[in-house]
Amino acid sequence: MNKKVYMIPNPFVPGRVVVIDPDLCNGCNACVEVCAPQVIMPTPGKKNPPVLLYPDECWFCGACVMHCTSPGSITLEHPLNQRVGWKRKETGEYFRIGMQNPPPPNTKPPIG
Repeated sequence: MNKKVYMIPNPFVPGRVVVIDPDLCNGCNACVEVCAPQVIMPTPGKKNPPVLLYPDECWFCGACVMHCTSPGSITLEHPLNQRVGWKRKETGEYFRIGMQNPPPPNTKPPIG
């Protein structure tokens, strides 16, 4: 039985879900061990960053980011329809968490 098994990533996702920075990743594979839907798979060889195999199966639980031993090497990019946003009644401006120039905080007390 000299058959080889290959893992082929699914590249057909409109956005990047889990972003792994190869310059910051130390290849410990802690993210691979905690990924429940098995989206992240280890690469052969040491010190190589893991491979994002099936990005469309990601649950956005953040376990890979929390258990990463090299902070900042893994980031999650939620789809636009899952990002929190709000709209001001007075001006009609639409805001999102993480936007470039966020509005000043609302200091008015709640009504009621």
